[in-house]
Amino acid sequence: MTPNIEEDAWRVSGISETYPSYRQHPLVSAESWLKGKHLDDGAEGLWRINDKLYDLSDFAKRHPGGAYWIECTRGTDITEPFESHHIEDRARHMLSKFEVREAIQPRNYKFTLDQNGFYMTLKRRVREKLRKINYSPTKKTDLYHSGILASVFILSWIGTAYNSFLVKALAGLTLCYLANSAHNYFHQRDNWRMYTFNLTLMNFRNWRVSHALSHHVYPNSLHDLELSMFEPFLCWVPSPHYAGRVKRWISVVISPIFYVFSFSVAFLQRVVASLSKENLMYWDDLIPITLPLFLYLTTGVGLSAALWSWLHVLAVGAFFFGFIGLTAAHHDPRILHDGDAQRKDRDWGLYQLDTIIDRRDVKWSHLLVLTHFGDHALHHLFPTLDHGVLRHLYPELNQTMQEFDGELREMNHWGHIKGQTQQLLRMEANPVPPGSSKKLN
Repeated sequence: MTPNIEEDAWRVSGISETYPSYRQHPLVSAESWLKGKHLDDGAEGLWRINDKLYDLSDFAKRHPGGAYWIECTRGTDITEPFESHHIEDRARHMLSKFEVREAIQPRNYKFTLDQNGFYMTLKRRVREKLRKINYSPTKKTDLYHSGILASVFILSWIGTAYNSFLVKALAGLTLCYLANSAHNYFHQRDNWRMYTFNLTLMNFRNWRVSHALSHHVYPNSLHDLELSMFEPFLCWVPSPHYAGRVKRWISVVISPIFYVFSFSVAFLQRVVASLSKENLMYWDDLIPITLPLFLYLTTGVGLSAALWSWLHVLAVGAFFFGFIGLTAAHHDPRILHDGDAQRKDRDWGLYQLDTIIDRRDVKWSHLLVLTHFGDHALHHLFPTLDHGVLRHLYPELNQTMQEFDGELREMNHWGHIKGQTQQLLRMEANPVPPGSSKKLN
């Protein structure tokens, strides 16, 4: 059957030459996303950086950040992750040892990373700044994370032992904060703190793909797995082809319910996939059991009561995780989403700024930044840096934005809550690109 070009005209992405292959299948996951990139990226089973192919097979075990980052990206284009995950030049100097040849296909993504462009200029300045700053805030980050981890167990114990709905709800909120703070660590080289993310029933390995490699690199685009994985329940793409008016209104109503079950659904998806196809479970998927086991062994309330208490904590934690995460920075009618007009300068760093409005109301607090995805633009630009370090980089960011027509927008959380709802309902693309002298009403 000959495809109807006019009917399929909406199947495009503003950041790539092709429509993402993984979106052509009904169920999306970290695994299907990677398989789609194998088809789209022209990496020919190797690792692609710009227009060259590299064989990193033997290097994976020696990778300072951990083998997983290398092993899971085999057969894909890693240009943007390579640049944003390596601020120093040591990795670039080593690349020639692993070069195989030029890629056959042209690069699928339209981003640029010119040496004199916005991102590479900013990265050079940040590199110099990092050699001078005090890294003591990273110890404070570790202290906060340890305190939050302990609080999850303490509050869960009190709530279970005394059957307190309020305390169990506080334990759930603390579990959300644990996941948000653990997110600081799974962006980095392998470390024990990243495993605490798994107390939510989710797995940091999947999130290294769906969040670090997909969302962080291609935010708000059709290549952003964190955009696709919520469809058809929630749709932020501003086009009637993806969701009609009725479906969008329904999504606004059901979104809180969707948040509540997000932890358990993520776990069940991995279990079902492991039983029906390839195994996606790891030893660290047993980590979530430590909390209900702890409650059962120490409170004396019995197995069923301990499990119900644990499920209560999980449900509250999942609700706040979804609520905070989806209203953190990315969804508002003024923020660039796939389908909106894009600026002529396709610099990857400018694209990150165009897809973010930062939260101004948490910037004063290290703890709030860590637990509410604060300093979000700088985190997207330099994801491996500890959240406690990011605040030191604003002078370099402001200087570089002035030179390249970038803009760091900010608003409070209430504005993000309203904006996220408005974005769910938005069906028309913005016709004026970011960086334009014209302003939308």
